[in-house]
Amino acid sequence: MFNQSLARGLSVLESFRDADRPLSLAQIAARTGLTRSAAQRLVHTFRKLGYLTLSDDGRGFLLNLPILDLTHDYLRMNPVLRRASPVLLELRRQVQERVDLSLFDGTRMVYATRLQSKREAFFATLVGHSVPSTGSSGGWAAMALLPDAEIDEILARAPLRALTPRSLTDPDAIRAQIATARRDGHALALEQVLMGEVAIAMAIPDAQGRPVGAVHIAGSLAEWQPEDFRRRMAPPLAEAIRGIRAA
Repeated sequence: MFNQSLARGLSVLESFRDADRPLSLAQIAARTGLTRSAAQRLVHTFRKLGYLTLSDDGRGFLLNLPILDLTHDYLRMNPVLRRASPVLLELRRQVQERVDLSLFDGTRMVYATRLQSKREAFFATLVGHSVPSTGSSGGWAAMALLPDAEIDEILARAPLRALTPRSLTDPDAIRAQIATARRDGHALALEQVLMGEVAIAMAIPDAQGRPVGAVHIAGSLAEWQPEDFRRRMAPPLAEAIRGIRAA
């Protein structure tokens, strides 16, 4: 039976998604659709439990450290990440570029492992950061394992937002990239998430052949021609996927 009270409480925590500063009580109420008094009771409860804390200036609220405890437990218990960890470390050693593992969540890819290179933006170092499946090498590679009807359903739900001036937002152009990934066994993306970045990805399938995530390698277009990057990175990436599946 659905528990409405629990759902309201979780909506308070979810209201912090994509927030770039502490949220006031009024903002939490607006983001959740709760009344101010209901939001106040839930915020007070989460503060008592340690999941929310008051900002330094006392004007808003922030998520607190116990949230990371739950995140750590999720990552620790995820069977894909447990199998992939040693494989990804070896892949990073071989290619000397950034290696990521992202988990497939329909319209988005959520980064669960990030092994850094020598140049990174702040958000590119964070586990939990997500990008659109429709505009990333990992998303194209993952969706290449799906039937066309499911791809159409994802495209119908996806916000199709651009992260860079080169991000693909046209459904037909995205379908073409997915078809190319299905043919090649990997997806190559140019400046879809970050300007100046080239990324190659291969999907991680489950036992039924459906995508659970993707492994991607990212480099700089200042150092690599796209086809040279593909030729250099595709073989060790394919070997890493085989290693994860065999683990």
